Amino acid sequence: MYILNIYEYLCKEARSITNLSLNNIDNKYKWMGERPKRWRQFIDMLGITEYIDMKDRPSLNVTITGVLDRERYVVEKLYFESLPKLYVAGNLYIPKDFSKPMPAILYLCGHARNQKYHYQAHPQRFAELGFVTLLIETIQWGEIPGYHHGTYRYGLFNWYSLGYTPAGVEVWNAIRAIDLLQSRPEVDGNRIGVTGISGGGAMTWYVSAVDDRVKACAPVCGTATIESYVCKFTINGHCDCMFWTNNYMWDLTDVGALIAPRPLLIASAKRDWIFDINSVRKIYGKLKKLYDILDASDNIRLIETPGPHSYHELSRKAVFSWFLKYLRNIDIPLNEVKDIDLEYRESIDSLKVFINGIPSDERTTTVHKWFIKKASPPNIDSREKLIEYRRKLIETLYEKTFNAFPKEPCNLNMRIELEQEAGEWLGYLIGFTPEDGWRLHIHVTRHRNAKTPTPIVLALLNPGETFRRNSSPLKNLDKMFARAYIEVRGIGETSWGNELQWYLRRVSMLTGRTIASMRVYDAIRALEAISKLNWIDTSNIGLMGSGEMSVIALYTALLWKKLSTLILHNPPPTQNLPSNPDGTGPCIEMLNCLRYTDLPYIAGLLWPTQIVFLGPYPETYLWTEKLYLKLGLPGLIRHIKDISQL
Repeated sequence: MYILNIYEYLCKEARSITNLSLNNIDNKYKWMGERPKRWRQFIDMLGITEYIDMKDRPSLNVTITGVLDRERYVVEKLYFESLPKLYVAGNLYIPKDFSKPMPAILYLCGHARNQKYHYQAHPQRFAELGFVTLLIETIQWGEIPGYHHGTYRYGLFNWYSLGYTPAGVEVWNAIRAIDLLQSRPEVDGNRIGVTGISGGGAMTWYVSAVDDRVKACAPVCGTATIESYVCKFTINGHCDCMFWTNNYMWDLTDVGALIAPRPLLIASAKRDWIFDINSVRKIYGKLKKLYDILDASDNIRLIETPGPHSYHELSRKAVFSWFLKYLRNIDIPLNEVKDIDLEYRESIDSLKVFINGIPSDERTTTVHKWFIKKASPPNIDSREKLIEYRRKLIETLYEKTFNAFPKEPCNLNMRIELEQEAGEWLGYLIGFTPEDGWRLHIHVTRHRNAKTPTPIVLALLNPGETFRRNSSPLKNLDKMFARAYIEVRGIGETSWGNELQWYLRRVSMLTGRTIASMRVYDAIRALEAISKLNWIDTSNIGLMGSGEMSVIALYTALLWKKLSTLILHNPPPTQNLPSNPDGTGPCIEMLNCLRYTDLPYIAGLLWPTQIVFLGPYPETYLWTEKLYLKLGLPGLIRHIKDISQL
């Protein structure tokens, strides 16, 4: 049975991720043995490993810009630097009539404008209950605006190549907020809780999973499975900050497992239009089993509230009760817990932190450009160093970029489905199965007088092209070569419309892959298929990519290792390029790749494979040429104006 439908395929993969999550954990000792590795994987998918591993964290440089003195608490208006010049604004609510040190709550905001104003009732009530409470703004809607909507609104699909997610910045800012709370004399640093709604609910999951200093947590309306995001289209309503870069193919249950056995209250609305309640129940059920295994059954609870995506009196009271129990050792019934004051007590201006304007040296607005460090050119001065560097890079890419490749390749089931003859030319339509559920085709032609074994060049057709209608330069290839055309996924008979592209590019990442990485796998398997033709010269196989398909060709050449020639026609200068806001445009992103390499470096690492640049090429590939010159023959780079010169 063949799927030939990208939506069905991604749904199948999403269901697999959700259904298999935590299925292999059946005893506490196995879990405790796996947890350290899984924790490292999660901080890596958030893009914060470098910051977590810092020997000395930079000074917070806390600045208080004003104080509000109220009857039962004091509000300090402050900001701090989570990294140098990465400013985070917040309000710190300090109870007046409680003994010190007190437990503390970190309140993480959702996607509301004027966040300190919009969510003020929650820290006010926490302060009245005896909790020092710090509310911090997000980089999306804070006084210093940044960007959460990279792929959602601006076409910044290169974020996936960088392994950048605004969730990483928000989690890091929250970790530094906990540093701030622990530095305060009013706070008992061993009794810190985290909560928030919507985006703040999601960040509550992530911060609590990463930072063991969080002793209890309560995410509200921020819970869903990968399956629900993909199969029920709920991703269409979600900001980029809701997701980690999912190269390890996790579900939220994997994140929640890092919280266990600490107290976890999940509060969700039954008619939430972006967080499906059935997926919430599935996550709770899986985590409840883990909590049972860890002898902490009472430490997890699910509260379901009527209505849409919002707080409800029941969820608010449940949250207050939860933290009273686990951080103040006060266990009281919900009906005895007082709800928030629904009237706004403070004005927007009274809670404002940057009274005299935001700092001129702020780096918050541009954090998406520098938070993840891009790979530098590798330092290679010998063939031995190249071979070792290439080996390590390929190993890294298989884990960080191509982890969704099938671990056991399926049967190619390669067969010639149609033989053709026209004048001096023979043709073959070859079908093959690159991955279970897909059937792709290659069209091969060869001159009847070509010597055997015959060299061959495989051309990757571009989106919008077919075997019959394409602009491939391969048509002018010398008759001594056989030529082949491959329609990888999304091209030709498996193509999809542009109206799906934005959705597909976003959900592919959630399943641990991208459209480009799927095409790399198809190209590798296509090369395996044509290698089985008994008249092919397997020592003289070339691959050609034009435009965005040059990226597919480069990575295919790196991973397949058997090419004699790579032909690049109009290759992009880098993978660090944005696309169009609607998801159309070159689809070249691959998860995390820019942390470790870039296109000119990939090209250089192909030595001694012959590289042919067809027509003009970007200056970034001068690095490639210099490396080839340094290492010498048999590596060769050629420049031609027409494929007939090959």
